[in-house]
Amino acid sequence: MASKGKPSPRSAVAPLSNARVAELAERHHLVDPMHDFPTGRDRKANVAEINAQNPKATKRLLTGVDVVFRASCKTRAWGLEHVPEDGPFITAASHVTMFDVFVPMASLFHMGRRPRYMAKAEMAKWPVIGKWFQLVGMQPVQRHSGKAKQIEETSIDILTSGRPLTVWPEGTVTRDPKKWVMSTKEGAAFIALEASRRLGAQVPLFCAATWGAASINHWWPWPRKNVVMYYGPQLDYSDLLADMDSWGNEPPAEAVDALNWRIFRQLNRQLEEIRGERFPEAGYWDYRTMSRKPLPAEK
Repeated sequence: MASKGKPSPRSAVAPLSNARVAELAERHHLVDPMHDFPTGRDRKANVAEINAQNPKATKRLLTGVDVVFRASCKTRAWGLEHVPEDGPFITAASHVTMFDVFVPMASLFHMGRRPRYMAKAEMAKWPVIGKWFQLVGMQPVQRHSGKAKQIEETSIDILTSGRPLTVWPEGTVTRDPKKWVMSTKEGAAFIALEASRRLGAQVPLFCAATWGAASINHWWPWPRKNVVMYYGPQLDYSDLLADMDSWGNEPPAEAVDALNWRIFRQLNRQLEEIRGERFPEAGYWDYRTMSRKPLPAEK
């Protein structure tokens, strides 16, 4: 039984139709992200990064993910050419189901990068696969532990060391009944701003929206469903860094809030493009009140 406010994993979500995928294919170059270098073989893998992150364990997990996805769904993506070949960057991903977290993870691995990724600590305790998660870059997050600053500092250290980082800004699967990205936590925005200040340059930030995985019945997934990810262009927040030398100990709350809403809006715009639907006029789903609220003015 699902906890209060939490959508049941059996929630009815209409599958992404073949017709919709065909429409997307007319406008975008869709690729299969469950293969190495889906955007072309001219891509260079970050060998040092791969060798530093348990290459054997990563290869085994990636092979397993590929097999599961090919058996249960038809995965397509566009925008992966935006992924940098080297240097730090942040991927902020949508989170409709536990299944869809593997799409940006596997896609970036197949693009030759090895991001660390923030995930709830409970996943590390999952039988067998929990240990693999830790071996391939999982950074456990102790939710409701009062250690938010420690988690943020660890994330910033990952970026300032030159490594990429993947985060799910909602902090858990969306509670929006219509499955849009709900209210996001400010951690991703804070991390991006503070890491940029310490590095002296804007850390590239990309939004990855995935749709379709919620329609998969994990007991009997056939016929295969369509799953599509849109890995968006770099999100610009250079204006929020204009006076970063005068911030003091941390980024100002106004800048963090502004970037947080930019991430939220961009993720939902990308979902609109995949789904062919409009974001609810009534506003966004607020996790704290479990109700829909009007969007604030765009900054």
